[in-house]
Amino acid sequence: MYQSALSASGEQASDSQNCNGHILTLLTSEELEQEPCLPGLEDILCHTPLARDARVCKAEAHRTYLCGTIVTPRHTREQRPISFGYLLTKDRMIICDDAGVAHRMFQRIREENPQLTPNIGGLLYGFLELLIAKDMHHLQELEEMLSQLEEQVLEGGLDNLNHQMTVLRKELTNWGRYYTQLEDMVCEFEENENKFFTDIEMRQFHMVEKRIARLKNEAQILREYGLQIRELFQAEIDIRQNRIMKILTIVTTIFLPLTLVAGWYGMNFVGMPELHWKYGYPAVILVSVGIVAALVIYFKKKKWL
Repeated sequence: MYQSALSASGEQASDSQNCNGHILTLLTSEELEQEPCLPGLEDILCHTPLARDARVCKAEAHRTYLCGTIVTPRHTREQRPISFGYLLTKDRMIICDDAGVAHRMFQRIREENPQLTPNIGGLLYGFLELLIAKDMHHLQELEEMLSQLEEQVLEGGLDNLNHQMTVLRKELTNWGRYYTQLEDMVCEFEENENKFFTDIEMRQFHMVEKRIARLKNEAQILREYGLQIRELFQAEIDIRQNRIMKILTIVTTIFLPLTLVAGWYGMNFVGMPELHWKYGYPAVILVSVGIVAALVIYFKKKKWL
């Protein structure tokens, strides 16, 4: 059923194997560039996109084949991007994969469905199902992270939160864009311009499309949730700044009369009797303290303090 450029141990083979009797071929970008001998595909194999050049999820229908790329926001444990190039004919499937992920996915399809009759539509459906199988769990993890950030904002812990929000917002944007592109790609499969797929397979693609639409909607909800948390964060920053400005305004208002007194008696006119009065200095002190006390009492009465 499977013909692959990967050995049983998962290591890359030195060259492509003969594909007689097989409908699936897995190649790396390097092997695909060497133009392996695949009988029946000599004229169209060159149209298989390289995985390392993939940038978006797309599908392009041509007269005798269907090709495109799949780029996920995920990475392997070695931080290698997970992306694929593919080419489909009525009875053949070529997958270009540099990370070895497709090899494990098709092995899982074979193990979970040992009685599966090999056909292009069934393999593609199983591949797409595995591709999004764990996405809802990942989105739930992102939701938990957003909830923790919201609690952190409400508790007043604003340090480094802006950076965390930026990282999460970018990730959610990437997931939303990914589902939009993936949904368009599956819609292209549903159109079935080349008549490669059966009615049953078309219904399977429709189910995948609905699952992707739900994931897309969930990602959009989380993105809006992230924007709300960012607005809450900005509101908390504004409240902090308002409190600081309030304190500065009150302090300035309290000591403004004292500034007036200091300026008044700093003029040193000869005709100022307080300058020669024995109790002039203590009197100014008492007046200043009285002004401050009166203002503090007034502000507390108005609940400004």
